[in-house]
Amino acid sequence: MHYLPIATTLVSLAFLAVLIARAARRGWPPHLVWWGVGVFFYGLGTAVESAITLAGNGPILNRVWYWAGAILGGYPLATGSVYLLLPRRTAHALTAVTLLLVIVASAAVLLSPIDPTKLDAHRPGGAALGWQWVRALTPIINLYAAAFLVGGALHSSVNFFLSGTNRARAIGTALIAAGGILPGVGGGMAKAGMVEALYVGEFLGLLLIWAGYSACVKAPAPVTLNSPAR
Repeated sequence: MHYLPIATTLVSLAFLAVLIARAARRGWPPHLVWWGVGVFFYGLGTAVESAITLAGNGPILNRVWYWAGAILGGYPLATGSVYLLLPRRTAHALTAVTLLLVIVASAAVLLSPIDPTKLDAHRPGGAALGWQWVRALTPIINLYAAAFLVGGALHSSVNFFLSGTNRARAIGTALIAAGGILPGVGGGMAKAGMVEALYVGEFLGLLLIWAGYSACVKAPAPVTLNSPAR
C-alpha cells in the first residue's frame, strides 16, 4: 500500500503528457494549461509523499509536500474549470484574486521555519510548520477549488442528464466530480490515523478525473461552456 503514491505519480505523468499534447494541438487554451499545471502538482505531491513514506521525512520534503498537496493540490484543476464555466473576463478576474492568495500561502509555506520535533518520521503533515497561521489559508483555497472542480462538474453533469443532449458528457463530468471528492475523503480519514486511505483516494481520484476527461473529450457533441473538460 505504501507504494501506491508511486503509481499515482506515474499516472500523473501519463495524464500530463496527454494534456500537453492536446493543449499544443489546440493553441494552449487556458483550461488545458491550468489542468496540466494541476496534474503536475498532483504528481509532485504524491512523489514527495512516496519519498517520505519509504525513505523518511525531513524539513524540505515535508515543506514541498505541503506546498504541492495542501496549497496546489486542487487549485489549478479548479482554475481550469473556471475558464470553461465562466466568461473569459470573469475567469481572469477570479484567477487574479485567488492566485494572489495562493502566492501568499505558497511563499509562507516555503519560508516558514520547521519544527523538527513535530515531524512524523514517515508521514507528511502541517503540524511542523512554524507559522501555523498558514494552515488557516488552506481551507479557503481548497473550498474554492472544490466549488469549481467538484461543484462545476456536478452542475454540468446534471445539465447534461436533464437535457438528454449528451449522456457521455454527463457521465464524464460526474466522474470528474467523484474524482475531485475522493482525495478530500482520503485526507480526512488520514487525519484520523488511516493514512492508507489518502493513498487510495489520491490514486482512484486521479483515475476517475482522467476517465471523466477522456469521456468528455471523446463525446461527439461540441463542447459548451458547461463542460469542465475538452
